[in-house]
Amino acid sequence: MTVRKLWLSAAAILAAVSLWVGTTLWKAARAAHNATAEVAASRIASFTSRRLDRGLPAVEPIGAPAAFIDAARFANSTFVSSASALIEYDDGGTVRNRWRAGLELPPAVLGHLAVATLTGANGPELWLATDGAGLLAFDGRGFRQILPADPLARKITALLPLDTGRLLLGAAGHGVFYFDGQTLAPLDPSLAGFRVSALAGDSANIWIGTADRGVYHWQAGTLAHFGEAEGLPDANVTALLTAGKSTFAGGPIGIAEFREGRLYRTLARGFFASTLALDGETLLAGSLDEGVAAIPLAPRVPRLVHSSIGQPAGAIQRLVNIPGATLAVTSEGLYATSSGETSWKQVTAPEPAKLADRNISALEVDSAGRLWVGYFDRGLDVLDGDHVTHFENDALYCINRIVENLSQHSTAVATANGLVMFDNRPTERQVMRRAQGLIADDVTDIALHGSGMALATPAGITLVDESGTHSVSDFHGLVNQHVYALAQDDNRLLAGTLGGLSVLEGGVVRASYTTFNSRLRHNWITAIRRVGDDWFVGTYGAGVVRFSRNGDWDAFPDLRGSIVINPNAMLVTPARVYAGTMQNGLAIFDRLTARWHFSTDGLPSLNVTALASGGEAIYIGTDNGLVRATEQNLR
Repeated sequence: MTVRKLWLSAAAILAAVSLWVGTTLWKAARAAHNATAEVAASRIASFTSRRLDRGLPAVEPIGAPAAFIDAARFANSTFVSSASALIEYDDGGTVRNRWRAGLELPPAVLGHLAVATLTGANGPELWLATDGAGLLAFDGRGFRQILPADPLARKITALLPLDTGRLLLGAAGHGVFYFDGQTLAPLDPSLAGFRVSALAGDSANIWIGTADRGVYHWQAGTLAHFGEAEGLPDANVTALLTAGKSTFAGGPIGIAEFREGRLYRTLARGFFASTLALDGETLLAGSLDEGVAAIPLAPRVPRLVHSSIGQPAGAIQRLVNIPGATLAVTSEGLYATSSGETSWKQVTAPEPAKLADRNISALEVDSAGRLWVGYFDRGLDVLDGDHVTHFENDALYCINRIVENLSQHSTAVATANGLVMFDNRPTERQVMRRAQGLIADDVTDIALHGSGMALATPAGITLVDESGTHSVSDFHGLVNQHVYALAQDDNRLLAGTLGGLSVLEGGVVRASYTTFNSRLRHNWITAIRRVGDDWFVGTYGAGVVRFSRNGDWDAFPDLRGSIVINPNAMLVTPARVYAGTMQNGLAIFDRLTARWHFSTDGLPSLNVTALASGGEAIYIGTDNGLVRATEQNLR
């Protein structure tokens, strides 16, 4: 045999082996994926259904902007969902009923609406998606909740009624599944893990929009994928609409039109389409910052048409077709236009709100009884009785902590863009950043000591006193330079970091604790508060642990599982310790019995982000609003 023949023979054998190995690995990977999907499917299939008929918790919501999300016509009324309430309007725009998250409804951010008649139902029902509380159904008399056992399946991002008596549900982390009143099951296991953003179509042709993978077309049990490689303008699909033979997919940089299961053309290049609707032969596209555009769909080349007259105010969240008209759901209200018209008329507006935003990040009650409310991206409100003063500028962005300094007659506000000092009027007096001696602009926490203060930052700690500023970082012995939480005790400063806890005395690191050298259960420290002779330390994943003066760590047996304590969301009163969690509501420690329990009563969201007390009131901030309660009413 020649060398060439030997080489060809060896190459053929190698190719066969490679093909066999590749096929085996592919089959193994597919089997593993299907097995994972089947396990996820079994979790999704488990759910509970219950009527919502509980008594109202004794808490008082403090008015936040409604921020309308969706609308639907049901039982001769117009229903509008906002993040924190479902509101029923009559045809004159008067409120008939209001159901609030955490009170009449479960604690969760509310979302999209759909009207559907499921198999075996007596008639149509109004269905409401939530971010964390599953699915809510309203039959005109009361609500029931369909709650999947898997927490990921409770975050519902899209709804699509089908004529087969099923309701399709898109989930933030579990793809698409259907509910027919009795069964909850995945539409297709291969979609498990997809971040579904929109649904459209019918039972024969289902279109699935995702936040990062483009569009999928489900037909007769098979899936076709369209991404940027196939000509889709963007893999982030924000809106879907099926009308006649066409399906439209909107995204940040244009709208794709599909016909007969194929990508047909791209419309409105460069336009950010947040929602879509059809008005005859015209496609309406709503945007978060450009109003509503009209796109004629005639065979000639479509062009984007903006009407400068009578545009809806605010970000366009949803366009909804009703008989003879189209509704525009915006952050500023509900608008309507008759078919074929271009001018919009306001139907109703949200009720006036006391607060500037719903997404609360920091709270403080000062010695004058004023409530300071910091937001993630809307600055700061100071509530003095019924009077509200709003502060918002470049420095007051992403409020991390608010601390009153009684000895200095001032209030310090830690933000992502510096430390902002207010006098007791209150008036903004000074902004400190790196140019003024801080080790970083982003200030995450504040601890007062004597006539000065310690400031936590992602680059270490800056100590501020009458002599000026000096900083401590990992170079000086901090266990990690990213500091999230501080607490002062006489001459000791406790610094909670991304990598553990450091104890400083006189500005010098004396000891550090991690999961490797102590019984600390998680290195990421998010909050620290003094409780008697001990410290309660909040973590990102292990709840709250106790740190004693002699350096011992103790876990609480009734705080189990993965529990995230939000940054600086901890409050100590003579009777209790409160900790705000990311997904479990409010954790409450009874100092007399030394036991923890969780409360969700009256909370507009399970994500508790800030806590404060003043007088007899406890203020609880969440990512979906603010409530006030007396301590005795927090069960």
